This record gives sequence, C-alpha cells and structure tokens, in this order.
Amino acid sequence: MTGPAYRFGIEEEFFLADAASRGTPRSGVRGFHAAAKALLPAAERELLQSQIEIATPPATEMEEARSGLASLRRGLAEIGRAHGILVLAAGTHPGAAWDAQRPTDGARYHGILNEVRMIGQRTLVSGMHVHVEVARPDDRVDLMNRLLPFLPVLLALSVSSPFWQGRDTGLAGYRLSVFGEMPRTGLPELFASAAEFERYVAVMVQAGAIQDASFLWWHLRPSIRYPTLELRIADSCTRVEDAVAIAGLYRCLVRAAERRSDLNAGLDPVARAVIRENLWRAQRDGVRAALIDPEAGRAVPYGEALETVLALVAEDAAELGCEPALEAARRIARDGTSADRQRAAYASARGEDGDDAAGIAAVVDALARETEGRA
Repeated sequence: MTGPAYRFGIEEEFFLADAASRGTPRSGVRGFHAAAKALLPAAERELLQSQIEIATPPATEMEEARSGLASLRRGLAEIGRAHGILVLAAGTHPGAAWDAQRPTDGARYHGILNEVRMIGQRTLVSGMHVHVEVARPDDRVDLMNRLLPFLPVLLALSVSSPFWQGRDTGLAGYRLSVFGEMPRTGLPELFASAAEFERYVAVMVQAGAIQDASFLWWHLRPSIRYPTLELRIADSCTRVEDAVAIAGLYRCLVRAAERRSDLNAGLDPVARAVIRENLWRAQRDGVRAALIDPEAGRAVPYGEALETVLALVAEDAAELGCEPALEAARRIARDGTSADRQRAAYASARGEDGDDAAGIAAVVDALARETEGRA
C-alpha cells in the first residue's frame, strides 16, 4: 500500500448477565474474570464488575479485525458458559438495575467513582471505540473538528440501547443519555488549533480536574497512548459485522478528511448546534431518522444522508479495501439496527398477555446469541 496505511483498532465493551435470571450476575463473576484474564490477554476489566472489554491489535485489513473480534467474542461466550454467564454486546443492559452494580477494584476505577459518585454507578452502558492512525498526529485536533458532522451517521448505524432498567425508552440509543450524565462527555469544543487544545488540557491537569487527556470522554478525541483519533460515539454493536462496518466507514472518513483539507473546514457554532440536533435524531430514531442537511436547509431521510457520505469516501474505500464495510453499512440502513431487532424480540415474547419479564428475557437471550455469532 502506498502512503499511510491508516492502521486501526477496535475496542468493544460487553455486559455480563446471569444465564438464569438474565440480570446482574453475582456468584460467577469472579471466576469469569479470572478465566478471561488467564485465557484472553486482550480482555480487560471495566468500571463495573458486570462488564468486560476486548481490543484488537492494530490492523490494516478489515477481515483481520473481523476475525479477531469474532474469535474474542466466542472465547468470552465459552468462558461465560462455564460460569453461568451470558455475554451481551449492547449499549445498555436491557434489564439490569443500576443500583445493583458493584465497582471493579482498581485505583483508576475508584478515582473515577470518587469524582462522579452515584453517576458512575449509574453508567451501566457499553460502547465501541475505534482508533485510526493518522498520517500527521499534529493534525488530529483539526481532523477532530472536521469529522464532527459525520458522528450522527455513525451513531445511527450502531444504536443498540432501546431498553433501560427493564423498560422500553422509546429511543433507539438511550446509552448517550446515560453516559451524558458524566462530566466531559458529548461533542468536543471547536478548538482553533492543537495548541489551544493542549492549553485546555494543561489548565485542567494543573487545576486537578483531570489526571490527563484520557479523562476527556468526548465522542471523538485524540488518543494520548497512540497516534490515533479515537471514535467513541458508537453503542457496542451486537453483531460483529456491524462493528466492522462502522470501523471501516470511520477509517475511510479519516482518510478523506486528511485527503481534503477543505472538507468541513471552518465549522462554527451554528454547525455544531446542527450536529447536536442530528445526534439527538440519530439517538432517538436510528436509521429511521431524518437528519438535517445544513447546506440544503432541510431534513433528509437517513438513507439519503448515508449515501452522500458513502459517495464522499468511495475513493478512500477503494484504496483501503473497505468496500465490503460500506456495503454492510447500507445493509444496516436497509434492514435495521440492533435496537430494531431487540424491540421485535421483546414484542414477540411479551405476547398478547403483556409479559414484560418474558420480553426482556427474550431480548437478553437474543443479544447473547448474536454477540457470539450464533444468530
């Protein structure tokens, strides 16, 4: 490959559910985490004991990432079966109670909970993060600004959090509402330069507000560990194919923004406000949303908005071998998201009798099957 390879890595967070009750597990959690640590070095603990995270090594081929994620998911599911635990990829746990959660031991986790208090315990959410290595790391703040308009399109493809505390929220992606209670989340500010961003971080660190820039939990941010720009907007994707589709599309967008310095240049507060509105629409309706096109001054169906983005990155997809990922994005827009499938499973199991518990149990079971790749 000539030029930058745009290496990328994917991090996925998962919920653990008791295989019998479908709620927060208790007895098998310690054994599950011990086995995961021993058997899967790519697995890490998360803020809450009922969660776990996996990460792929840097890759240049989409199939490499897909097969890696699929293998890790199968490994977690096998460990779960040995400990009476289901592994779920979703933005929210459909039925678990936030006040039944226990924090993970560790200085970083305890420090976060000491700062955010009850909000941390309520953050019963799981996301997917995608790192893409950029050609010029010093340009990441500029790229961050210019990629913001694409966040609603990426979010809509990922939505997998329609249920919260056993209830249908009416939203396709409720995760952002829960995570939005945390400080330093949401859209980053429109920093005029890398120096301005670094000055903000320096002030926050000197004042004791954060330890470092990893405590900025924005939808998009420069990584402090890698020469990457990290996408954090997505819900944890129930199907591995959806995760790879979003990662592939984001990778193409990073390349397009580097290739075209004029792309979304000079965003202003009006543009940022429109992005916020589109994020809300994507969160509420997923791929059924109508997103505002600021150039046309009208709302357009999601499918139309997606096709505009796919046309923009066609050259980049061809160069990076991401055409299958773009076709997968079209499939999600056509066939629906995890949120759509969860609601269908809920309605079918709930039946005419309106058995909410049966509906939530069916959703948990369906999520476990899809997460492992059995559906």
